[in-house]
Parts: sequence; structure tokens; C-alpha cells
Amino acid sequence: MEQLHIHGPARLKGTIPIAGAKNAALPALAASLLTDEPVTLTRLPQVRDIATMTRLLVHLGVSTADTAGGRVLRHDSPASADDAPYELVKTMRASVLVLGPLLARLGHARVSLPGGCAIGVRPIDQHLSGLEALGAEVNLEHGYVSARADRLFGARYRFAMPTVGGTENLIMAASLARGTTVLENCAREPEVRNLAELLIKMGARIRGAGEEVIQIEGVDSLGGAEHEVLPDRIEAGTYLVGAAISGGDVTLDGANAADLAPLTEKLTECGCEISESVGGLRLRRLGELKPRDIVTAPHPGFPTDLQAQYMALMTQADGGSTVCETVFENRFQHVAELNRMGAEIEIDGSFARVHGPTPLSGAKVMATDLRASACLVLAALTADGKTIVDRIYHLDRGYEKMELKLQTLGARVERRPG
Repeated sequence: MEQLHIHGPARLKGTIPIAGAKNAALPALAASLLTDEPVTLTRLPQVRDIATMTRLLVHLGVSTADTAGGRVLRHDSPASADDAPYELVKTMRASVLVLGPLLARLGHARVSLPGGCAIGVRPIDQHLSGLEALGAEVNLEHGYVSARADRLFGARYRFAMPTVGGTENLIMAASLARGTTVLENCAREPEVRNLAELLIKMGARIRGAGEEVIQIEGVDSLGGAEHEVLPDRIEAGTYLVGAAISGGDVTLDGANAADLAPLTEKLTECGCEISESVGGLRLRRLGELKPRDIVTAPHPGFPTDLQAQYMALMTQADGGSTVCETVFENRFQHVAELNRMGAEIEIDGSFARVHGPTPLSGAKVMATDLRASACLVLAALTADGKTIVDRIYHLDRGYEKMELKLQTLGARVERRPG
């Protein structure tokens, strides 16, 4: 397994581009299953999860071709397969996103229960009960979800709690259902809105994406479209925290300020100056970091996917702070590794209390999930000496060429075999 070797401390300074959002690209790729016409996607990030999803789509009969204009996908062999086998999807939770499109287009699907990061239970029960509300017969057997419906029908369904993947799955399924579907208590994340924009280009009739209530009027068929994946707010947020923790000055080309507001508001309170430019965002740290508490929540709250990175930042703040995790029950696995580097963090249920500032020192640490990996890299930027981050295959699932971008910003980091 590969490792990142990081020599700290380092002050990040310069400009880097922000890639397309993995969490927007994955449902957009799945949406290609809804039509036999070409779907062209641009700004796809070069990360492991995208490669995994592409292999799954090829297995399902989608032809793919990378051109100067983007990746062209065409589901021109819909009878070739209706299953997402465990061997293809065991490392990626987003595999469940093919369930709704396959069921709507073919009338049947068999999808392995998803894998991904070990940060909590993350059940897909709302995906399944939502599809049942649309008329599907759903069974769980031998680690697979089997679903069947001669035709899906519009219905009213309320999510017990907002779920991004569940909202996306049901939007795609309802786009080809007969009649009108009303989804309530929907996820409001920008990635949901971006998927709806693609589906509307394909001919879907969707109103309210990005709001708590979404209405979908089903159509008989969908066509092809060209679509740009929105910028990755989590990647952008990670580098903003990197600039803050290192006392740096970093500009992010392509970052969307509106989608980053929950983070940028906190970073401003912590003592950073953030300014917008045409197509970009700049952060400069002005002085000592001030401690500020956060509580994670579904959008537009503070993103759980930036909690670990923010916690690393708070180890350098002048005073104590509290991080409350409300989305996932097992997302403090990075705490033990940060403490090995010299942090003083105590866990009490869903609360982590961070005592700062504490000098960090380089150490060999192990990544336990995607965002924990990024947290440890950021901590290494302010640590004294050499840090080795092991098991960075987690990092490669969601960050495009991180070590190269950090090198551009002046960090001493390299990828080595473990």
C-alpha cells in the first residue's frame, strides 16, 4: 500500500484548481443508465471512486469514451446486465445509486449492499422504502438488494431524515415513473441540485431540487445531454483549512463560495480573511487562530465531510473548542491518530473537546477513512518533522492528485510505496 511522506512545518501559498465534485459526478454517471442516448459529462474528477463507478457502468452495458469534450456515456446495451456485483462495488457506497435508474429503465435490478468508509451504519432503508412507495417489490437476500416493478408509479414519500443518496436515487427513479411524485424532507445539498439540472437537460420534469420538497412529473423516456459537474466543495474546503492551519495564503480556482458558506463563516471567525474573485476564492490567515465550536448537520449546516479537517485546525487554535458530530455515529476515528501527533482531544459520545494550541510532531499515522486521511495530511503540514500517512487508498477515493497540488503550494510531500 502507498503512503504519503510529509515534512513539516510548511506554509501553503499559491493557486490550485478545484476538481469536479466526486459526490456530484457519481449520481451523474448513474443517470446515464436512464437513456440510450449519449450523456456527456465534463469536469469529472480523476479519483478512484469515479473509476470504480465507470467499471460498474461498463458491466451494466454502458459504453464510455473520453474525448476533448468530456466523458461520453451511452447505455446502448440495456439487456446485458442488471446487477452490481460485490466484487465491483465493495469499496464504494455510491454503487447503490444505480438501483433507481436500473429499476426505472429495465423494471428489475440486483445490487450488492454498498461498501465505502467505515464511519457508521449509513443504512439504505430509505432508498428501499421510497422505491416501494413507487410500486417496487424489494427483497434483501445474501447481501444483495433485489428490486422489481413492471412500471413505477408516482407517489408521495417523506424521508425520515434527509439523505443525499436516497434523494438522488428516488429523483432518478421517479423521472421515468408514471404520474407525479412528491418527495418531502429531501436533502438540500448542492450535489442534489446538480443532478436535477442534468436530468432536466435530459428531459425530466423536476421542480424544487435543493429544497425540502421536490416534485417530479414522470415522463416516458429521457434523452441525451451535456453537463458539467459542479466544483468539489469538500476538496475546496480541505485546502481552505490547509491554508488556515499552515498560516498560508491560497487561491482556489473554480471554488464556489456560496456552497462553502458554512465553513468560510467559521474560518472568518477563526481569524482568516476570505475574498471572492471571478471564478475563485482566496484565504489568508491574519494572525493567531481563535477557537470556534461546530455542530455538523445536513446542508446548509456544517458538512460532516469537513469535520475531521476542521478538528485538525482547532488543535492549533488559542483555546478550547468543541466539535459535535450529529450525522455519523463513528466519525471520530482520526482522533487517536491526531493525539499520537501531540493533540489533546477528548471524546464524550458525539462530542470531541479539543484543547489548543498544542504543538504537533511528525509520526507514522494510519488513515481510517477518506476525510480522516485529509485531516492527517493537514495536521502534518503544521507538525514538526516527518509524518507518514499510511493506507492512502482512502485518500485516492476522493482527492485528485493531492500530493501534486500540495507540492504546487510549497509543501514537501511525496508518494511512496508502503
